[in-house]
Amino acid sequence: MVRTLVIDCATENCSAALFEGAGDALRLIDARCETLGRGHAERLVPMIGELADGGRAERIAVSTGPGSFTGIRVGLAAAKALALAWRAELVGFPTLALIAAQARIEHGEQAVGIANNAGHGEWFVQRFAASGLPCDDARSLPPAEAQQALEAQMVAGSRAEALVEARGFGEALAVLPDARAFAALPAALLSADPRPSYGRKPDAALPGSAGPGSARSAAVLAGDEGARQRGAGAPQAG
Repeated sequence: MVRTLVIDCATENCSAALFEGAGDALRLIDARCETLGRGHAERLVPMIGELADGGRAERIAVSTGPGSFTGIRVGLAAAKALALAWRAELVGFPTLALIAAQARIEHGEQAVGIANNAGHGEWFVQRFAASGLPCDDARSLPPAEAQQALEAQMVAGSRAEALVEARGFGEALAVLPDARAFAALPAALLSADPRPSYGRKPDAALPGSAGPGSARSAAVLAGDEGARQRGAGAPQAG
């Protein structure tokens, strides 16, 4: 049965989940989720290696943002390296849609507004229908404008409580993205050519080692898996 490795490290959270099956029949096998703030490049690949069977899968799904510039690059680099080494299918999905999926899991199918930290005093905001599909594009706005942009009763994300308190109505679900919510993500949101979506322009050049370092770590993980298989008498994959 096909397995899917899901990776998200576009925010303060760093998470990885391994699923089996497809569509509505997705079954969670194993998962890790940690709130790091920093250090995603050092933690992500070891986290994947801690999953059942080293996280090995026939399909890899990675969060593409908006979120942290470095975090998005780290996730994409690791996903691409593992997909190449394992000859796995690679797909991407929007970070804020994963938060909307978490809201659907906890509160059922209803319209939800996402308010998540964008840095520099702004919030990423986006509206989602009860189906989990987006009603508009993600935007980075000052808090006062973010309050006007979201009218849904339910608001989810790291800035949900602040937004609900400021506008004076609604229900807040204070969460960060978690790869385990992938099972509730609409398949229509998966992209076959994952590209980063930063949500705003970078304020400074990104460290050049963020992406390649993750790719090297992922290559080591893939190599270790191959060594274990050869040691067990199995043919080397990839």
